[in-house]
Amino acid sequence: MSVRDAITQQKNEYENKQKERYVNRTMTVSGLESNLIKVIMGPRRAGKSFFAIHHFNMTVKTGYVNFDDERLAGSTDYDEIIAAVNSVYNNPTHLLFDEIQNLPRWELLVNRLARQDYNLTLTGSNSHMLSQELSTHLTGRYLQTTIFPFSFSEYLSLQDQPISGTSSREHLARYAESGGFPELLIKNLNGREYLRTLFDSIVYKDIVKRYHIRFAKGLDDLAVYLLSNAAREYSYTTLSRVTRCRSAHTVQKYLGYLEEAYIFFSVPRFSYKFREQVAANKKIYCIDNGFITAKAFQFSENRGRLLENLVAVELKRRALAAGTELFFWKNTEQEEVDFVVKQGTRISTLIQVCADATDSQTRQREVRALIKAGNELSCKNLIVLTENEDREESAEWFGMQGTIRFLPLWKWLLSHPEKNYSELSGGSHTKKERNKK
Repeated sequence: MSVRDAITQQKNEYENKQKERYVNRTMTVSGLESNLIKVIMGPRRAGKSFFAIHHFNMTVKTGYVNFDDERLAGSTDYDEIIAAVNSVYNNPTHLLFDEIQNLPRWELLVNRLARQDYNLTLTGSNSHMLSQELSTHLTGRYLQTTIFPFSFSEYLSLQDQPISGTSSREHLARYAESGGFPELLIKNLNGREYLRTLFDSIVYKDIVKRYHIRFAKGLDDLAVYLLSNAAREYSYTTLSRVTRCRSAHTVQKYLGYLEEAYIFFSVPRFSYKFREQVAANKKIYCIDNGFITAKAFQFSENRGRLLENLVAVELKRRALAAGTELFFWKNTEQEEVDFVVKQGTRISTLIQVCADATDSQTRQREVRALIKAGNELSCKNLIVLTENEDREESAEWFGMQGTIRFLPLWKWLLSHPEKNYSELSGGSHTKKERNKK
């Protein structure tokens, strides 16, 4: 089959995407009218091409090429590709290139097309390969957006019934298990089967095949172990002992691949000293809870870590939008605060995630750590995210004082990062009303 035939078939797929149901994403992108190259990055199946089609208004004079296609991946005849696109789409002015990282030396083609005044949008699911080439070859000439699976508010927009506080909690329970991959939710597919297939595809297609990994079983063991231990600390040495990876160096390399493919991300331990921060253990989180429930070994028994992973993903999403940094805190007594949000040079928020704040010992432990961390880091915005509780209380520990805001997780997930939490209300709202916000 010729390149033109492949692109002709892809045109049908592109036109079908334009007709399928689309859920508006909550992120905003500036500079849409500029001639800067638009780059959309994120996990496979997170909705990158759908976002491009609808957000950038790609309805007229747009040519589409998906390089996640064995007939095009690895092609080096760029002129043949562009000639086929011009023929099939009648000389388009806009070009949407899906999974561009599969095209060898793609940056050379993109640079040439940019000089020829094409309006370009690229999507990719490998952060390292794209970022490295973008910073090297497209400095200052691109606009980058990162797409994650559906947030909780996007998940709720699929519901046609009014959403109240009670139903929000019920939906949150399902969301914490199923995750937010759009195709799975919109088409009501078999969740576990879909997510297992997607996870394995990312591991073997985007990592094993791309990096020519001979010991694929070691990588797969590491990935499943990390899923089963999401929201826990890790060290490269420990991971090398509990998996079939041969050394800490191999673990570090494999974990880097898994993070570049947007399966996992790490959160470092906070320290004012950079050397201590680098040397300390990190915590691992998965980009979507659905992967955890579909692939992890007996993970679902620990609901607290599922909720913590959910919060980590939302904080990561907000950090990308607001330019904040994310850490966890731990002192010499092994007391811990789940999340430290750093805005510029100051610590803006400390967050604990507590599935059951009614247990007195658990409650005291979470509050005590927040008070100590707040005192050490000069932070007064102290939050405990719970399943139901919504109140403030003053707390003290050996002369250290603080006001703790207990907030239902569903309410926090639906809030704006800059929102004053004391102003949040639990009123009901319909799908139509939410879309107006």
